[in-house]
Amino acid sequence: MFELNLNDITPAQFLAEYWQKKPLLIKGGFKNFQDPISPDELAGLAGEEDIESRIVSKQNGVWDLETGPFEDFDEFGDRGWTLLVQAVDHWHPDCAALIEPFRFIPNWRIDDLMVSFSTEDGGVGPHLDQYDVFIIQGLGRRHWRVGMPDSSLQQHCPHPRLLQVTPFKDCIDVITEPGDILYIPPGCPHDGISLEPSLNYSVGFRAPAQKDLVTGLADHLIDHELTGLRFTDAGRSVPESVGAISDQDLAQVQQMLRAMIDDKDFTSQWFGTYISHAKHELDSTEPDPHYQHDEIAEYLDEGSVLTKLGGLRTLYYQSSPDADIQLFINGERYLLPTTEKAAVLKLTEQISLSMDDGKFFAEDEGRLALLTSLINKGYWYFTE
Repeated sequence: MFELNLNDITPAQFLAEYWQKKPLLIKGGFKNFQDPISPDELAGLAGEEDIESRIVSKQNGVWDLETGPFEDFDEFGDRGWTLLVQAVDHWHPDCAALIEPFRFIPNWRIDDLMVSFSTEDGGVGPHLDQYDVFIIQGLGRRHWRVGMPDSSLQQHCPHPRLLQVTPFKDCIDVITEPGDILYIPPGCPHDGISLEPSLNYSVGFRAPAQKDLVTGLADHLIDHELTGLRFTDAGRSVPESVGAISDQDLAQVQQMLRAMIDDKDFTSQWFGTYISHAKHELDSTEPDPHYQHDEIAEYLDEGSVLTKLGGLRTLYYQSSPDADIQLFINGERYLLPTTEKAAVLKLTEQISLSMDDGKFFAEDEGRLALLTSLINKGYWYFTE
């Protein structure tokens, strides 16, 4: 397990002073850091059809980008390129453990773990992102420059699928070594160039745009065949112009939309299912045949340990201490009584269920049924 060392600040101070405000270098953020994955293992993941990967290279001043899967890397040479593999936490349990120290940020905000391998002089060029990221230095060293948001910066595309930014003034200029961490808020330009073969681990955060939320809301309405209220206009007067949309009509349309969003019960159901759904493929395998309740109870009674699937999003919403709990797991909603808060916390805040946790679930028929269902979906699996 990785233990985060913020040096002389606490998580609360970090959130108050740095989160979404300014970048931070955390020297020795992970003491005695050991890479959870090797370059060869990462290359193996990049060869899989279900895993998103790309290679960014710069040869003779020309940028290029290719998408995986990749079988052979010889054509890229010995320097000037970077392999990036998305959502490695979904496929590699040891890498998934790198996300856990950052869970002083709510689960729903965490996106995934991207892992990159760079040869000497490898990088993706100066750019900025619209989300927060912690970049952990693994194998090797990397020269990083990070700046503050600057409205005068211009974005450009040196390649049709590669967005970079014009030169920027840095506030951090550092060579990162294994265990060092860079926190970079949205909109901060940054550029990292590998000084030698190196690995980097990027813990990214989800920041849905209004377009994403509206699209997700529309999908939810369609999937659940929800029409809501219809426009009505009893008492309408004769308009001055039949071609005009009146302020009164527009205000009523706005009120219709606002009424839907202001319904907290509706919004919590929609948002919980939307934001808990995995953006990338999960490495889930349903047991065949499915387990029966009594089989699971027997395994738990024998002391078997369960581990949560990497990348699985587990969230909950409770409007008040005595209200029912909405549990959201990978886009599915489970309604539980408030008496089951302890079970909900175990499922949303822990990456494994210990022997004692297993007995806690086995002692109640409803809990056992829920856990059996989750195991049969491949969301939790036995490790001991």
